[in-house]
Formats: sequence, C-alpha cells, structure tokens
Amino acid sequence: MNRRSFLALTAGAAALPGLAIAATDYTPGLVKKHLDAGDVVFLDFKASWCSTCAAQERVIKQLKAKNADYAAKIVFIDVDWDQYGRSDLVKSLKIPRRSTLVALKGDQELGRIVAQTSTKTIKALMDTALAAA
Repeated sequence: MNRRSFLALTAGAAALPGLAIAATDYTPGLVKKHLDAGDVVFLDFKASWCSTCAAQERVIKQLKAKNADYAAKIVFIDVDWDQYGRSDLVKSLKIPRRSTLVALKGDQELGRIVAQTSTKTIKALMDTALAAA
C-alpha cells in the first residue's frame, strides 16, 4: 500500500467514531416513532448560539466516546430550540428552556437536566437512560 492510500484510509477510519456518536436532528414525529419502537430516547434541546448547550454537547460527546453502549443503545436526538422551541413536543414535555436534556422510554420520562453542565450530572442521566435500554 502506498503512502497516499494509507493516509486516505486512516483519515476515513478516524472520522468514523465521530459519525457513530453524532445525534440525529429532530423532525416532527421522530420522537414518537422511536418511543413506539421501544427505544430509549435522549433529547437535547439546544441552540447554536447557547454556550451552556455547547458545554453540555462537549460532555455528551466525551461520555459517548468513552462508552460505546451509549450510542449503541440510546437514540440521541438534537432539538433545535430556535426552530422547535414553541413546538408541540416542547409543550407536551413542558421544556422550560434551551439547554434542557431529557431521557424518555415509552410514555415515561426517565429524567431531565436543565442548564447543568457537570460531567457527573450528565453521566448520571445518560446512565439512567442506558439502564432502561
């Protein structure tokens, strides 16, 4: 194998873990579809301009990178606050603001965090979701 091929393959392989830990962007009906299928859903209500949201996202990505079971057994969905902050989903779950994280299974809320960024707190919510998966 020549150097160029090797570099192309390793660059592609290096990108794969990032793809595996990425969340799905919310669209209406997506949460219900996953909950009806029996999936555990982890919702991240965020805005691109929100520094608290960015801090939460960094922690979530780090935790997913350390434990592949999170990404394998939980459906992570990012909900764009600017687009869906007044949606039926937000109203039905009584989401107070962006930077809210919620774990769901079926018709049960497993837990939520509002505007908290500590690794310990976010890990606890993700562990609760994982235990329900």
